[in-house]
Amino acid sequence: MSRMGHASTRAALIYQHASQDRDKVIAAALGDAFKLARQGDKSDKGTTEPSGTQRARKP
Repeated sequence: MSRMGHASTRAALIYQHASQDRDKVIAAALGDAFKLARQGDKSDKGTTEPSGTQRARKP
């Protein structure tokens, strides 16, 4: 609590809650951005080319 600069436990908990909510929003936005980027990668390569993981797993 003192490291965060709050005088009371109540204030620290309020801001901690707000921070956790913001973290969830940021994580969701990043997840959406990554999904779009992956879709773009797939359309650029075509659907016939295997991914790097698929190529590495072939015996």
